[in-house]
Amino acid sequence: MLDNLILGFSTALTVENLVWCFIGVLMGTVIGLMPGLGSTTGIAILIPLTLGMEPVTALIMLAGIYYGAQYGGTITSVLISTPGEAASVVTTLDGYQMARRGQAGSALAIAAIGSFIAAIISLALLMALAPPFAKLALNFGPVENLAIMILGLITVVSFVGGSMSKGLMMVTAGLLISTVGIASGFSTARFTFGNVNLLGGIPFVEVMIGLFALGEVMHQIRVGAAAPIRARFKDMMLSRRDLTKSMPSIFRGSFIGFILGCLPGAGSTLASFLSYGVERRVSKNKDNFGKGAIEGVASPESANNAAANANFVPTLALGIPGGGTTAVLLGAFTIYGLQPGPLLFEQQPTLVWGLLVSFFIGNVMLLVLNLPLAPVFAQMLRIPYAYLYPIIILTSLVGAYSVSNNMFSVWLVVIFGVVGFLMKEFDFPIAPFVLGLVLGPLLEKSLVQTSALGQGNFMIMFQSPISVGILLLALLLAIGPAVLSRFQTTSSKQKDLTNA
Repeated sequence: MLDNLILGFSTALTVENLVWCFIGVLMGTVIGLMPGLGSTTGIAILIPLTLGMEPVTALIMLAGIYYGAQYGGTITSVLISTPGEAASVVTTLDGYQMARRGQAGSALAIAAIGSFIAAIISLALLMALAPPFAKLALNFGPVENLAIMILGLITVVSFVGGSMSKGLMMVTAGLLISTVGIASGFSTARFTFGNVNLLGGIPFVEVMIGLFALGEVMHQIRVGAAAPIRARFKDMMLSRRDLTKSMPSIFRGSFIGFILGCLPGAGSTLASFLSYGVERRVSKNKDNFGKGAIEGVASPESANNAAANANFVPTLALGIPGGGTTAVLLGAFTIYGLQPGPLLFEQQPTLVWGLLVSFFIGNVMLLVLNLPLAPVFAQMLRIPYAYLYPIIILTSLVGAYSVSNNMFSVWLVVIFGVVGFLMKEFDFPIAPFVLGLVLGPLLEKSLVQTSALGQGNFMIMFQSPISVGILLLALLLAIGPAVLSRFQTTSSKQKDLTNA
C-alpha cells in the first residue's frame, strides 16, 4: 500500500497534473453551478478536448470536474433552490431555507467542510478496498457479471422512491433503447429503420446531454426560477456550536455514501436521499428538518461526495459504472485505449494510483476555492436567465455536434431533451432510465455469454456461489422494502388495537 501511495503521489504531484487537476475542479464547480448542466454533461462535452493529453492527465482533469460539480451544485441549491446536480436535490430542502433566513454562507460553509471530510474518509476506504475488490473480481466470469448487472438494475429500482412501477418502466425503457443497433454476438441490425447512424446504437453522450441539460432547461423555463440570494464572505464563518452539531451528521453521511456508492447504479443521488432520511430519524431536532436544519445540509452533502468517490470502486475494479457520470468516464477510458477491470490495477498501476491520489489533492483545492470564493461563484447566478439558458443550450448542442461531427447527434439531443422534460413533468425517475441504457449492452453481452456457457440453460447461474450470493442480495433489495412496509403497517394496526 505504501509503495502504491508513493507511486500515486509522484504521478499526481507533477506540475502538469497539478495544473490540470486545478482546472478540472474549477471547471467542475462552475459546471455544477449551471442549472441543467451537471458533471455528466460537462464531462461528455469536454472529453473531445482531452484526446491529445496523456491518459492519466486527462482522467485527473475529468475526475476533477466530477467531484468539483458536487460542490458547485450545492451553491445553486442553497442560493436559488435549483440543484445544479441531481445529488444536490436534497440540499435544497434545508439549505434554501437557511438562505432565506440569512444563513446562506453558513449552509455553503458546512457543505464545503462536510464534503471535504467525506472525501478524505471515502478516499481512504477506496484505496484500502479497491485493490482487494479487484483481486476478488478476478474470479468473475460472464455468470457473475450477469448477476451484478441484475443487482445494479434492482438497486436503482428499489430505491427510486415513489412509484416502483415507474422505476420499472424507466429501467425497461432504458434497456429497450440500448438494444438499437447491431445485436451483441450477431450481425443482425435491430430498430435502425434503415438509418446507418443507428447501426452503432443510440449514442450515450447525446442522450445524457439531452436528458440532463435540455430537459432541465425546459423544465426550469416552465416552472420559473427563484430570485437569487447573495452570500457574503463574513457570513461564511461557522459557529463552534453549528460545527459540533454537524460533525456526527457528516460522519454518518460519509459512511452511508461510501457504502451505496460502491453499488453499481446506486450513485450519489440515492446516497444523499437515504442519508437525509436516516439523519431525520436519528436527530433530536426532527421538527426543524425542512425548515433550515444545518444537519439537513451537512449529511446529504457528505453522502453525495463520499458516493461520488466510491463510484470508482465498481468502475475501476469491475469496469461497471457506478452511475451516469462514471459511465461517461468509462467511455473515456475506452477512448484512451484502457480497459477498466481487475487487471487495470496490475497493468496500469501508475495511472490508477495517480488518479486516486489526485482525488485527495483536488479536494484540498476545492476546500480552498469554495470557502472564500463561494460568494464569488454565486454572483454568476446574477446573470439574467434570458441569457443563461441560451448559453446552456448552445453549449449542449455544440458539444453534441463535436462528438461525431454530424447533425444527427444534435437532433438526438433535441429529441431526448423533450423526453427529459416530459419525465420531469410527469415525475418519472431518470436514474433507472440512465442505468438501463448504460447497463443494457453489458447485460446483453453477459446474457449471451452465460447462455453459451450453459448451452441455453440459465440454471448455470446457481452453480456459482458468488452469483448466488449476488442474486440473493438483489432479491432482498427487491422485496425488502415491501416486506418492511407491510410489517410496519401490521405493527401499527396491532398497536392501535392494543391502545383501544
